[in-house]
Amino acid sequence: MVDQARARRLAKRISAIVATAIEYEIKDPRLRFVTVTDARVTGDLHDATIFYTVMGETVDAEPDYDAAAAGLEKAKGVLRSKVGAGTGVKFTPTLGFVLDTVPDAARQMENLLARARAADDEVARVAAEATPAGDADPYKTPRDDD
Repeated sequence: MVDQARARRLAKRISAIVATAIEYEIKDPRLRFVTVTDARVTGDLHDATIFYTVMGETVDAEPDYDAAAAGLEKAKGVLRSKVGAGTGVKFTPTLGFVLDTVPDAARQMENLLARARAADDEVARVAAEATPAGDADPYKTPRDDD
């Protein structure tokens, strides 16, 4: 029987252990800008997928995703040992690392929203300066029968 609550708790613990190990214990310079965003564990608790993102050194710099992936692959054994020691489960899950695309998707959505706001502002500006094409009051008024 699969205990989803236990799998979620274990995933949360694995995420914290891996993030702490990457930040303080693993001295690989390729992992300096790696941030663990989420972890998921299968129902049988044998496989863990860890989602990560890579930030650039500066705001304008493009992150080096390939180097980060290579650094995580090299550190996988050490990280699995840390997870085994930190969780105390009977079988230490195998670790898999997947690049998290949520920050990039969020950035694209922000850019699209900014473009939509700019287009709305342009339409509002044009509408404020516009004049009616016909009469000022295009609606018919009732006749006076005097």
